[in-house]
Amino acid sequence: MKVEIWSDVACPWCYIGKRRFERALGSFAHRDDVEVHWRSYQLDPTLPDHHDGTELDYLVDRKGMSRSQVSQMFEQVTAIAADEGLDYDFGSVVVANSFAAHELLHLAKAHGVGDGVKEALLSAHFEHGEDIGDREVLVRIGTEAGLAPDEVRRDLETHTWRDAVVADITAANSLGIRGVPFFVLDDKYGVSGAQPTELFARALDQAWQESHPLVMLQPVTSGVAVGATDAVACGPDGC
Repeated sequence: MKVEIWSDVACPWCYIGKRRFERALGSFAHRDDVEVHWRSYQLDPTLPDHHDGTELDYLVDRKGMSRSQVSQMFEQVTAIAADEGLDYDFGSVVVANSFAAHELLHLAKAHGVGDGVKEALLSAHFEHGEDIGDREVLVRIGTEAGLAPDEVRRDLETHTWRDAVVADITAANSLGIRGVPFFVLDDKYGVSGAQPTELFARALDQAWQESHPLVMLQPVTSGVAVGATDAVACGPDGC
């Protein structure tokens, strides 16, 4: 079963949603048969590589909210993240364009380490105050995941994966995705937002049952199929 997840490295709910989905997947009976594909999405593609100002300043300007409202929002999201084992520090977040980080993710995916790099980028941004627009930060994250530093640096400089990032964003637009995280299960079921773990668990079960329906087999005796009335079984009315 295939699960595609559109998300942005600069999205706090995407990290929370990742944790909740992982918990549901961890208890899913068929988890070894699930392929997870991270897809790129940008909440604000207009950001420069390096933005002057804090996350608080940026969201006050972008959302038109008061500083106290944004601060309260930070406190609420930080508390929710803590429940998922995440240690958000909005005071140290570096506001930066996430496009290069998505390019790194596609390179990592090509080498089979996409999930590890996704985790590292989210943690770097929200927990450790690192600049995800800084190429040297990205090279270090890629290298720590097992990628060759020269390849990471070369692909970022030449934008090798630009078209792949754009294709993901275009696909999101064609699906009508206007916010992330957004989960698509087997090209059929969509789950929007960082939903509770229980909802992800139900979605996985439903998608699996839909694509793997139970097939009833007729028992055979002496080369003759036994009909339903001849079956040996117990029910509510007895055996």
